[in-house]
Amino acid sequence: MGRDGATRAERVAAAGATPATVGESPVWHAQEGAFYWVDIVARKIIRLHLESGVRAEWILPQRVACLAFGHDGGLLAGLETGLFAVTLSAAGEAISEAASAQPLPAQIRKLAAPSFPLPDMRFNDGRCDRQGRFWAGTMVQDNPTARAAGELFRFDTAGTLSAPVIDGLIVQNGLAWSPDGATMYLSDSHTSQRLVWTFDYDGETGEPRNRRIFADLHHYVGRPDGAAMDADGCYWICANDAGRVLRFTPQGKLDRQIELPAMKPSMCAFGGRELDTLFITTIRPDAGANESDGHVFAVRPGVTGYAETPYGGALLP
Repeated sequence: MGRDGATRAERVAAAGATPATVGESPVWHAQEGAFYWVDIVARKIIRLHLESGVRAEWILPQRVACLAFGHDGGLLAGLETGLFAVTLSAAGEAISEAASAQPLPAQIRKLAAPSFPLPDMRFNDGRCDRQGRFWAGTMVQDNPTARAAGELFRFDTAGTLSAPVIDGLIVQNGLAWSPDGATMYLSDSHTSQRLVWTFDYDGETGEPRNRRIFADLHHYVGRPDGAAMDADGCYWICANDAGRVLRFTPQGKLDRQIELPAMKPSMCAFGGRELDTLFITTIRPDAGANESDGHVFAVRPGVTGYAETPYGGALLP
């Protein structure tokens, strides 16, 4: 499949002039008309209100990797030591670039935590299934060690964290569900894996079954990082290290590639009033970074996204 040269990804200037170290977990909040994302290493949650251009950021006491909003207005986040309810202090005026080193405070309240099999682990990619359960995986933070200690957990709407549903992961990523909720997607981003799997998903029990390879990126480009689902049931996956976002049909056929100025796209999410904009976060490498790495990009790919299901349990105290 050839590259999509007609569709351009543009940097979102209002997202800030300072690049993220590890930009991740873009989430569209329709009621606020705002786009949220995180910088894992900086321990920040960032919000951009699209119409006003007002930007705010909050600092957390731990690295924060994934977000989901709750049906009750709360915020759920996967941090280093567990899953937490997060309260963001009120944001006033837009935070200037000069003041961005002093973000607003945030409070956290632990909801659940697994027993990590190794030290120096944290949560990574996470999102809700169509029934409002929150799923998130763990990883060893020292990525080059390639320790397959990562596990995938289910946090149900009663506030119970499951035993590991899937284990043996190095860098868990790529969670998504088909529009009808009957198919679950999961990836492992590590260079030794580069696989996306698909599962038959039982929405009533929250059990994935019949695991099989959906896409092997050894046959394409990059590493499969974070993902998004469009309304046609096609799976958009960030090809980290390749500067592209790839779209696979439900049958596993690559049918589109959109190039980015940044080489390490990390996750994508549909947003905007019509859910017709794909927002893409990126990572800034330790060496060899270009001026685009670490910034947020947006593209209108000509398809609409599928609204994320909020977490269905209680988050507010």
